Amino acid sequence: MASEAALRGAGRLTDVPGLRVGHAQDPEGITGCTVVLCEGGFTAAGDVRGGGPGTRETDLLHPDVLVQEAHAVLLGGGSAFGLAAAEGVMAHLRDRGVGIDTHVARVPIVPAAVMFDLPIGRSDAYPTPAMGREAAEEAATDFEEGSVGAGMGATVGKFAGLELATKSGVGTASVRVGDLVVEALAAVNAYGQVVDEDGSVLAGARSSGGGWLDVREVLRASPPEARPIENTSLAVVGTNARLTKAQVKRVAMMAQDGLARSIFPMHTLFDGDSVFALASGQVEAEPSIVGAWAADAVAEAVRRAVLLAEGAGGIPALRELRGS
Repeated sequence: MASEAALRGAGRLTDVPGLRVGHAQDPEGITGCTVVLCEGGFTAAGDVRGGGPGTRETDLLHPDVLVQEAHAVLLGGGSAFGLAAAEGVMAHLRDRGVGIDTHVARVPIVPAAVMFDLPIGRSDAYPTPAMGREAAEEAATDFEEGSVGAGMGATVGKFAGLELATKSGVGTASVRVGDLVVEALAAVNAYGQVVDEDGSVLAGARSSGGGWLDVREVLRASPPEARPIENTSLAVVGTNARLTKAQVKRVAMMAQDGLARSIFPMHTLFDGDSVFALASGQVEAEPSIVGAWAADAVAEAVRRAVLLAEGAGGIPALRELRGS
């Protein structure tokens, strides 16, 4: 499969100089968080499409507000409880003198978004400020993918119920065109199924007879009762392009196409899908081209999230189902 071939040298979010990624997780509670640190601050914007988002500081990412940059982005599980992990990231950055200079203190800008992963682990387990700090302290250019960090409790194919879902996780991929680098990291916890480049199901709701349930057939025959709190896929896009905040916003919007190309259905009332975009400003590039490559990187990052995941909480992963 194309996605399996891409596992060999797909690149990673930290291919852009200045970006580092760290994870922290609770294996017993089956939850965690992932932090993207932006050295020196990156021009930042975001785009929220899902109908049930859990976010923090996203208003600061609008092009018409004062703040232009972010110093970190947090992705996490735990639903709204998990947003508290951003406090630990802020503390880590504050202790290092990182943040917007307000003349009386430096205030780190840390946008965040969370997914609902409580059903797979303990319902009282969620990312804490201590976990946010740990992830920030562990951030590096080399980092793990699969069932780690924000992907610890992630699953896909919940349109037929959690008992038939497949374990997911965190994935990353990048695109290089000359000096331009565009990459993405995705934490995939979808109501829908993950599809490969040819449209075939890569991971989703498992059929009792083997293989996958067809989400279109399920929704036509007997639409299941979906609970809006049990999903959400999140992504961070990074680039070394020199872009204005409004242009970075356009990149985030275009990157949502990568989620839609790799997950079906997408942007439902039952998901809180959010994409953050970060630009370091090192290379001249046309914003629409950056956005097009961002969509490609996000789509492949989503597929890697399920290809590299490990089973947990009684939910098997794709590699287990394949016997590999």
